[in-house]
Amino acid sequence: MIIDHQISSLVVYGDDSIVHALTKMSRNRAGLIYCVSSHGGLEGVMSDGDFRRWVVEQIEIDLDRPVLDIANRTFTSSRVEAHPDEISRLFSPRIKSVPLVDDQGRLVAVAWPGRRSFAIGEHTLDVGDPVLVIAEIGNNHNGSLETACRLIDAAAQAGADVAKFQMRDLATLYVNGGDPNDAGADLGTQYTLDLLARFQLSNEELFTAFDHTVTRGLTPLCTPWDLNSLGALEEYGMPAYKVASADLTNHELIDAIADTGKPMLLSTGMAHEREIVETVGRLFERGASFGLLHCNSAYPAPVQDINLEYMHRLGELGDFPVGYSGHERGTAVSVGAVAKGARIVERHLTLNRSWEGNDHKVSLLPDEFASLVHDIREVEQALGSRAPRSLSQGEMLNREILAKSLVAAVDIEEGATITEAMVDVRSPGRGLQPNRRSELIGRRASRSMARGEYFSEQDLGNRLLGAREFEFDRPWGIPVRYHDWEDLVAGTNPDLLEIHLSYRDLDLDGPSYFPQPVPYELVVHAPELFEGDHLLDLASPDEEYRKRSIVELQRVIDLTRTLRPRFSGDEAPLIVVNMGGFSLDAPLESAEVERRYEILGKSLDELDTEGVELIPQTMPPFPWHMGGQRYHNLLVDGDGIQRFCVENSMRVCLDVSHSQLACTHSGQSLSDLVRRLADHTAHLHLADARGVDGEGLQIGEGTIVFPALAGDLATHSNISFIPEIWQGHKDRGEGFWVALDLLEEWL
Repeated sequence: MIIDHQISSLVVYGDDSIVHALTKMSRNRAGLIYCVSSHGGLEGVMSDGDFRRWVVEQIEIDLDRPVLDIANRTFTSSRVEAHPDEISRLFSPRIKSVPLVDDQGRLVAVAWPGRRSFAIGEHTLDVGDPVLVIAEIGNNHNGSLETACRLIDAAAQAGADVAKFQMRDLATLYVNGGDPNDAGADLGTQYTLDLLARFQLSNEELFTAFDHTVTRGLTPLCTPWDLNSLGALEEYGMPAYKVASADLTNHELIDAIADTGKPMLLSTGMAHEREIVETVGRLFERGASFGLLHCNSAYPAPVQDINLEYMHRLGELGDFPVGYSGHERGTAVSVGAVAKGARIVERHLTLNRSWEGNDHKVSLLPDEFASLVHDIREVEQALGSRAPRSLSQGEMLNREILAKSLVAAVDIEEGATITEAMVDVRSPGRGLQPNRRSELIGRRASRSMARGEYFSEQDLGNRLLGAREFEFDRPWGIPVRYHDWEDLVAGTNPDLLEIHLSYRDLDLDGPSYFPQPVPYELVVHAPELFEGDHLLDLASPDEEYRKRSIVELQRVIDLTRTLRPRFSGDEAPLIVVNMGGFSLDAPLESAEVERRYEILGKSLDELDTEGVELIPQTMPPFPWHMGGQRYHNLLVDGDGIQRFCVENSMRVCLDVSHSQLACTHSGQSLSDLVRRLADHTAHLHLADARGVDGEGLQIGEGTIVFPALAGDLATHSNISFIPEIWQGHKDRGEGFWVALDLLEEWL
């Protein structure tokens, strides 16, 4: 059991809206939210189950109601002063957490049974969270507050999450009162005391450094070497603590830190395993939040002595996230520690390795620290999980293009018994994979098939969801191609068709596919890729490339104007466009992003858009282009999108899946972005999303809270939408029908 005092992510006011509570609950990943009064009094608890049960009982769902209206007010709680054993007895298969209250009934902490995660400031340490990178400044400021601030600036510039310092009260820490001139002290102690006496910052100077840390967007952390220093840091409001390897057996200090209720990180250098086990046991008894850092306390540490494998043992002993505190030369071992499971990496930072002081010699320079952070971020993204292997979006695209399918080798009549001779293997991979041939042989054909037609799941007797009529409070449609629009609209009632064009479609007679006027509004999705591997980029700094992009998009505009008479509606047809602004190897610097926006504005001015409305699509941070991944820089973040819309008097196609990926990447709220952009949105693409590049997922398979999204869009019922499900057109549009069936509950 741990007792978590950092509970802001778990708390809402009782009069906050259900939408707000759902959004916060989706961020905290705890599956619940606590409702408190304006004075902090605990009033109720809402879990995922509470919300689902409430939804089922409603005829009309009003997500703007106060969350306390649906919260469970009959909950189990405990006094925060209760003994951990008493609190532990409250857990059961039904009770997964216990709120802890003070004498006034105010929520002050939450107890969790065996919960492995905790937080350092705003940084949670759990599976799937970014590795916490700590820049250990320690005493590398050499007694100068100005140097300390320069080191903080360097840490922020390098991408660290935390800047860590050390505080000592030398008078009480050392038996000789911290006298550097004590002739009776041994050589090592004399050397250390001499450095500390000259290079200590005062407590007030350290507090100033902590304040500067916060202004630079970092979390301050400090190692108290004694009880007096701990008291001073508590008065300051330090959010968490680091315990040095030298103090792992100092139970008095560790107990005192545990009693603060703050999380702590403990280095385990120069300790025997029995000492680690003993300290861990004391912390478990107190319900403390802590993490163990593997460490070799030599300066520098020889790589052959580091033994990264021991981190797994620390994970077993502590049952909490483990980390690595390194004193080796270079960055390779620290990056390797992340690959071995470290959720925290701590390295010393200096401005000059030749400065006086032992730590400087094992410290990284600012550019080296920045390289370390970059490599850690790449490795942590590459780690993934041990879950059954699934395909990435790029693999799915390439599988469809490059893999093979089972197809009809001859015309097959309905009811015929399928034989080996009737089945062939051909590219592309749009149908059943070849390894499923044996499942087909001997079955009776459930439909007539033409030679070359793909076999699908329905040919194996698997029941698929088909088209039906839907009811929504806003205009809706489906994505179609020229060749399949009639099949897809049969049996359903869309308000619009969004025609997805390939560059070859531009050479076809588009209106001939609609010989009679159709009762749908028209939306066109412009191709991204054009002949000769030309990816549309109206923001390209290459003038020749930009001009080609303008020519290609103008062809799309001209085609849309020829299609317009075949469709109903009084408004100008919308054209969804991925405007460009991508880069191949790394994100663009902010100044270059602004220049690309200017180039994009220039390109838009050169297009003839009479009779149509271009709506740029909001983009993910890591788009998939031709089966590979790039970086996107324009129309990704809320500030940039909103400014673009205002400056160019344009509306956008808000691709919710893309924007969720962008919000996950930047740590922003999708709800906030949607509310900001609603007035600038003409059309929606709806699909789920996971992580930073899992786009186009089926509704409910990702992390988007669709009831909350519906609430954010409730006052903008004029905005149309389509389900933009990856490969949703397969099996006669089953992916679209599943999505619409799910969305109908909310939109």
